[in-house]
Amino acid sequence: MRIPILAGNWKMNKTVAEAVALVNEMQADLLQVPGVDRVLCPPFMAVPDVSRLLRGTPLGVGAQNLFWEPSGAFTGEISPLMVREFCQYVIIGHSERRQYFGETDETVNQKIVAALANDLVPIVCVGESLAQRQAEQTEAWVTGQVEAALKGLSASQVAGLVLAYEPIWAIGTGLAATAADAQAVCGAVVRATVARLYDDATAQAVRIQYGGSVKPNNTAELMSQPDIDGALVGGASLKAADFVGIVRASAQAKGLL
Repeated sequence: MRIPILAGNWKMNKTVAEAVALVNEMQADLLQVPGVDRVLCPPFMAVPDVSRLLRGTPLGVGAQNLFWEPSGAFTGEISPLMVREFCQYVIIGHSERRQYFGETDETVNQKIVAALANDLVPIVCVGESLAQRQAEQTEAWVTGQVEAALKGLSASQVAGLVLAYEPIWAIGTGLAATAADAQAVCGAVVRATVARLYDDATAQAVRIQYGGSVKPNNTAELMSQPDIDGALVGGASLKAADFVGIVRASAQAKGLL
């Protein structure tokens, strides 16, 4: 069975002191949930402190972005070498990065290649807008994003990364895809695209998260779907009780608790 992976994307929230307090509030409870990968993705300023707090534990640390060059005159950017010093994971291609900061399918692919070259596990985001969903373009759009993201990667590289289906219309809106809708895209679109590009073994190995208004009260239904292997959690990951609840409900839904 694929190991479920729950990642908290804190986005641009929490000062360093607040990040430390949040980790201290939830760490002991997260450690009590076996069989799942648990990843915290704080803002860059808090990454070193969070990493120090979690050192020696099975809890992972993720960055929210990186640049593809190892060093150079790129003011304001963070290189893979800097990320890997503290992190095991990195979120790439989040819809907010695409919408507000000009990320494209091509730059997402460059970042994935750089992350993999530096032994980081990419959490690669794909997802459609409300307009695209209403125009019944979900399958074509998400398929294209997956194809572009994985360009030039080997089957073994793809098997080790994480794909996160995040319908843009569900992020931070309180709206969540139904479990059936999420399963349809994660399975019949995302996993099916990997199978077509590579093979069934690769498709069955890659982990696929759902993200978009994930909360403790809808986690069990989402995680009971066969092609949903975890969640990329936004707002709920900023509350210790909520994130712990999501992690625990995920483990229960997968028969690990």
